[in-house]
Amino acid sequence: MKKSTTGLLIGSALVVGLSGCASSASQSASSASMSSDGGSGMHPFVCGLAGSVIGGAIGYSTSGNSDEDENTLVGATAGAAIGGLLCADRTVKAEPQCPSYGAVPAGAAVDAEGCPLDSDGDGIPDYRDQCPGTPAGVSVNANGCPVDSDNDGVPDYRDQCPGTPAGVAVNSLGCPDALVLEGVNFEFDSARLTTDAQQILRVVAERLVNNPNVRVSIEGHTDSRGSADYNKRLSQSRAESVAAYLNQLGVSADRMMATGYGEERPVASNDTAAGRAENRRVELDEWN
Repeated sequence: MKKSTTGLLIGSALVVGLSGCASSASQSASSASMSSDGGSGMHPFVCGLAGSVIGGAIGYSTSGNSDEDENTLVGATAGAAIGGLLCADRTVKAEPQCPSYGAVPAGAAVDAEGCPLDSDGDGIPDYRDQCPGTPAGVSVNANGCPVDSDNDGVPDYRDQCPGTPAGVAVNSLGCPDALVLEGVNFEFDSARLTTDAQQILRVVAERLVNNPNVRVSIEGHTDSRGSADYNKRLSQSRAESVAAYLNQLGVSADRMMATGYGEERPVASNDTAAGRAENRRVELDEWN
């Protein structure tokens, strides 16, 4: 009779324990989407209780003397611990994925994930960004300021003349003098830009758009072949063609002045093919 009772107790306890763990696991799965931390609520308690019942039953069944109550208590305690370990929620909680900024000072603004704010998205958190508001995609230094490779005071993303030698004074375009737009050529006897010229002007336009307070003079020049009057008109048309294309790319028309000088300002001899090629040019300069 005692063995039957003991077997019944063990069987009942196992049923309670297993059903407790199963129900808690089900509760955990069903409430995962409702819990902000992925926890399952009551299941450690339920499983602990189930484990204590199992342990108590085992302790009772193994007792062979008058200390049945003591054995049952020991078994219940062990069962509770086992039940808690077996059925406890082990959901791995996601840690904030923050870049390594080192020690973040108290009071620094953080986002919803607990990471320091980086308002301009340049990789430098606001609390140590000395140049907030840097345009998207611009390379910055460790202080969050746009890179100025030639240290001329004009950052690379606005510098029309990168690589200026150290110590040379530059204008707002980052150039020591007027910039000759090398490669900006036109179809023969025409003001129509070539495809290569358009590609070069896209870079010029991007830097001008990033330098909105600078006005520029666009100057057209020719060699001495043909009449002076014809060359003057052709150079004016070519300067206006460059200005129109830059305007299409976002440079405001009121920031540009197009002027054709024809053959009036040669930079080389018109007696040689090489010299004439140098004289056929478009220049970009700061317009005050």
